[in-house]
Amino acid sequence: MKKHLKLPKFKNENEERTFWNKIDLSQYYESEDLERVSFPNLKPTSRSISIRIPEYLLNRVKEKANEINIPYQSLIKEYIKKGISKSC
Repeated sequence: MKKHLKLPKFKNENEERTFWNKIDLSQYYESEDLERVSFPNLKPTSRSISIRIPEYLLNRVKEKANEINIPYQSLIKEYIKKGISKSC
């Protein structure tokens, strides 16, 4: 650790946000000071969307999902995720 970081009392979230945006943490911490953490109960937020696709395509997705025994919406999400991964 380089030097001690003193945190002020924040009046509100905006004040805290401003503080963290202005500070350079590399002046206070070395990479060896960091610890890996996990948040096992943190769930990614989901949002409902509406999408129009041809009926035959939806039927094929439902059939495929039924074959592998998963919900068809989960299969659609997996297909989207794979498509995004390939394009990046």
